Amino acid sequence: MRPFLVGRRRARARSTIATRTAGSAASRPTLAEQLRAASIALEFLTGELQGSHDPTGVVFTVLAALSGMEREYIRDRTLEGHESARARGKHIGGAPVTDENMLSMALHLRDQDLSLRDIAARLVITSGKKKGRHPSAATVLRMLRDHDQQSAT
Repeated sequence: MRPFLVGRRRARARSTIATRTAGSAASRPTLAEQLRAASIALEFLTGELQGSHDPTGVVFTVLAALSGMEREYIRDRTLEGHESARARGKHIGGAPVTDENMLSMALHLRDQDLSLRDIAARLVITSGKKKGRHPSAATVLRMLRDHDQQSAT
């Protein structure tokens, strides 16, 4: 079998490789069979699991499950950090590029039945690091959607 190497420096990444390659738990058996058919084995160069392992075996499944749990843990901690920062009054994300003048112009252009891309191409950011550039269509969509939601309430 051709080894799928996991070295000393990548010890933390070994479970991530397994899960990112395998995707969801439902697709893991399919991937394991594909790896086996291609004669690819999981080989650890150091540590307690040192040696070559069959990708359809328990080691592959356990590593994939552990990395999934680790990913969820990191996600939860990140969300907790964002909530904590917001509670302290910190701003999450980039600096705002929209203002009231841009909103009024976007509303005017929307009334003319222009697409979001056309509206974005006609608007210009007036301050900050992106001064002189055009906002993205997603920014225009978000700005108009927020305005519509505020108007509805």
